[in-house]
Amino acid sequence: MNDSVNKWIEEHLDQYIEDLKDFVSINSVQGSYEQGKPFGDGPFDALNFAIDLADKYGFSVNNYQGYVGTADLDPALPRSLDMLAHCDVVPAGEGWTVTEPFKPVVKDGRIYGRGTSDDKGPLLCALYAMRAIKECGVPLKKGVRLIMGSDEETGSVDISKYYAVEPEAEMTFSPDAEFPLINIEKGRFHGDISKEFEASKALPKLVSMEAGVAVNAVPQKAVLKFEGLDMNLAEEPMNEVAKECGVECIQTGVDEITVTGVSAHASTPETGKNAGIAALLLVTKLPLPECEQITAIKNVLKLFPYGVTDGSGLGIKMCDEESHDLTCTLDMFHITDTELNVQFDSRTPVMATRENCEDVAGKTVTDLGLDWTSHGMVPPHVVPSDSDFVKKLLNAYETVTGLKGEAMAIGGGTYVHELKNGVAFGAVLPGVDTRMHGADEFFDLDNIVIATKVYAEAIIELCS
Repeated sequence: MNDSVNKWIEEHLDQYIEDLKDFVSINSVQGSYEQGKPFGDGPFDALNFAIDLADKYGFSVNNYQGYVGTADLDPALPRSLDMLAHCDVVPAGEGWTVTEPFKPVVKDGRIYGRGTSDDKGPLLCALYAMRAIKECGVPLKKGVRLIMGSDEETGSVDISKYYAVEPEAEMTFSPDAEFPLINIEKGRFHGDISKEFEASKALPKLVSMEAGVAVNAVPQKAVLKFEGLDMNLAEEPMNEVAKECGVECIQTGVDEITVTGVSAHASTPETGKNAGIAALLLVTKLPLPECEQITAIKNVLKLFPYGVTDGSGLGIKMCDEESHDLTCTLDMFHITDTELNVQFDSRTPVMATRENCEDVAGKTVTDLGLDWTSHGMVPPHVVPSDSDFVKKLLNAYETVTGLKGEAMAIGGGTYVHELKNGVAFGAVLPGVDTRMHGADEFFDLDNIVIATKVYAEAIIELCS
């Protein structure tokens, strides 16, 4: 460890906090396109703030048409290491109690505000690591660049534009996740299951069911509409499903029942309570005459039993040592009296192939008489855990923190998913929920100091 660099980082925490307060005060939620401001005023202002700050601290800066900004520690050195962070944030949302989202405040050893931990705080950790090395005069042989994007939360068009004109560095890490290090991001696999049928003339019947807001989110709410159903006869099945699934089933209209569960990201579906599947289960318990619609619903439940998120119903349950279990969740539901359409999201381990995953799922679905459309498989992102790059990053983490460093696999995607030698590396310490994307998002001040030291140590290890 470089003692002078670490001392500099500790002594500049107050200045870092002031910079982060100014940065977080900019509401950089995506807005409407304007010429020169591809993501609206907020991301434009935040990007320019970050570029101007890097310029003020003596770095060589560049602005890529309002999409991306860069700061080079020493542009005369051959580019070797990129650090990829972003200036945009998710919408503020409701429920803030400590402060308003864009009025950052320091309290009880934390700084609160939207973007403090995702990703304005970590971006400044990377910038301050570069600044510490620069101002302490640590000699480097390879170049370091901080890439500052402005569209990570809404599609990463910024990075597509940047890499259309700039080559990838030989090594890239993104301070936009958690420590120790993420070297594997699972593949993705979406499928549509559908069925058309004659409308049943028998009553009572299900007229419609709608659930889901996005294919990558476990649905929190499902709404069922019926014709001719005696709601007194629905009470016992509703109580059964509520108890069995841990959801709420209530009558919300003369012929309407709403099922409320718990949403979750599709990469961790086991943490949610799927209102859509619970609603299908309820339909099968109600006194509805058998018809093609009911048969189709029962077949969907064979594929996706409530609470089963390992893909076993589709016949694609699998696991490997590096990337762990496949996950699968049914998240979009549209059913009428003449058609059924549901969509699932699966996160696939490295061992998944078209043959053992997509083809198997398709056959399982069609064998039940349902129609099948696949959107193909998105391959996983893998950087070998025994690579020199990963080893040096983990060594930097262990040196600074004294904690065990290990490479991890996740089901979600990060900013580096499309980069050949890119990993996610911090900045949040293990076991800390900073409430990113939620109300009262924060970043611990001691976490800030540790992350900045880790990044400085990593730069020195990789580029000296």
